[in-house]
Amino acid sequence: MTSSPPAALAGRREWTALGVLMLPLLFVSMDVSILFYALPAIGADLEPGSTQQLWILDMYGFVLAGLLITMGALGDRIGRRKVLTGGTVVFAAASLAAALARSPEALIAARALLGVGGACLMPSTLALVRNLFHDREQRSRAVALWTTVMATGISLGPVVSGILLEHFWWGAVFLINLPAMTLLLVLAPVLLPESRSPVRARFDVLSAVLSLAALLPVIHGIKELAKHGYRPLPALGIAVGLVLGLVFVHRQGRLTHPMVDLALLRRRAYGGSVLVNLLAMAATIGFAAFFSQYVQSVLGKSPFEAAMWSVVPSLGVVVAAPAAGALAKRLDRGYVMGGGFLVSAAGFLSLTGTRADSPLWVTLAGSAVYAGGLVAAMTLANELALGAALPERAGSAAAVLESGQELGGALGMALLGSLGAVVYGRDMTDAVPDAPDAARETLGGAVAVARQLPSQDREALLSDAFRAFTHGLNTAAAGAAAAMAVAALVSVVVLRRAGGSASADPGNRTSADLPEEGLRYADVDADVR
Repeated sequence: MTSSPPAALAGRREWTALGVLMLPLLFVSMDVSILFYALPAIGADLEPGSTQQLWILDMYGFVLAGLLITMGALGDRIGRRKVLTGGTVVFAAASLAAALARSPEALIAARALLGVGGACLMPSTLALVRNLFHDREQRSRAVALWTTVMATGISLGPVVSGILLEHFWWGAVFLINLPAMTLLLVLAPVLLPESRSPVRARFDVLSAVLSLAALLPVIHGIKELAKHGYRPLPALGIAVGLVLGLVFVHRQGRLTHPMVDLALLRRRAYGGSVLVNLLAMAATIGFAAFFSQYVQSVLGKSPFEAAMWSVVPSLGVVVAAPAAGALAKRLDRGYVMGGGFLVSAAGFLSLTGTRADSPLWVTLAGSAVYAGGLVAAMTLANELALGAALPERAGSAAAVLESGQELGGALGMALLGSLGAVVYGRDMTDAVPDAPDAARETLGGAVAVARQLPSQDREALLSDAFRAFTHGLNTAAAGAAAAMAVAALVSVVVLRRAGGSASADPGNRTSADLPEEGLRYADVDADVR
């Protein structure tokens, strides 16, 4: 086998293009969490029912998760810049429609359309990073920035929402998307190269329908079980989704040009990265709800104060991600990722000692440690997964990676959320067995019941509820630490030496160097200038 020439280095144009790609990523990530503090204002204006409120909050994430694989594959076939541009138009139009919605139904429909636009944008941004940066070291820095911006966007959503709601009506949380989308439409054709697979394969509509039909009921069912406990309909939805998922996988194995490359998933560098990313998002999203409730309800911070404090842990990310990249130049990536996950586990373990009267800085310090270690490891996992994929399949590879993250978030909400809820309910039943059911089910219910009680009884009930909730938080933190320990083990056992040397990177090889992929793909580099 002849050695391939070194990959071309990216210049100022490519790095400027990366900055352009961060615009959609930031705002798509923010929209995941931007309604957390806007819901009361929306409820007062549109008067949605409780079920409609849930759909307003969840519809965006459901559609986004369900369409990621479809839009990633579509970008590989027709061009990632085309899909990115189309997604930008849809996202902008949906943002305007959401801001101007005058009924709950209209807002739910607009949030669904936002999910369609977001599903076009997210895999396209990561896939274009793969095609802009062929040098492994440069791509590592670019993916580190991509991961940091994604994590920061989710953290900034509530903060931006809080700032806007201080001065404007709730529609402003959607209108803020418009300037960024307009700028993207202007700059994308100038700075971003078009890239797509050289293989002119027909888009498989049936596979697209199957992927949507498999993911939606699974994610929806998991979230419903997390919120309400076991119910037959969500459990049936999960079962149906899993069966359709098996049908989808079977179909991909039979197609010459599948939407999801099963051979890629079987590669340690890619399949292992998808798994550790799933575990990372399960820990992050599963614990996030406890953190926000603790700061607001237990420590008594206002929504805006809580949102501002929630940004502090992201400071650990800014330091940890570059440090992990530097370490990965000297040590095996599997070991560095394992170390990052162990640091994250240590952060979660420190939070198992949180009490109702603990100083805020203790909780913030533990959160900064877990966030820094986790994002540092995820950055390397994302880069390793992209490096394992040939450039022409970058859209599909990015979409499967992000779908795993979405599924991990739903699992985290279900498993860690249920674990904390069980501990809270048991402690409250032991402490105040004669309390109303609402007070023994959730902290919010206890706060609502306490408002109707005399001062002395109110303080006693809240004291018991805060202790019970904090115990639930401790248990959820322990569960998140366990997930991080598993991710660390997978990193060391599965991903050790999976990255290999620079010469083992598909970005530095040709199809002749890759016999299996060479049989399937006519060319490696598919940039269309």
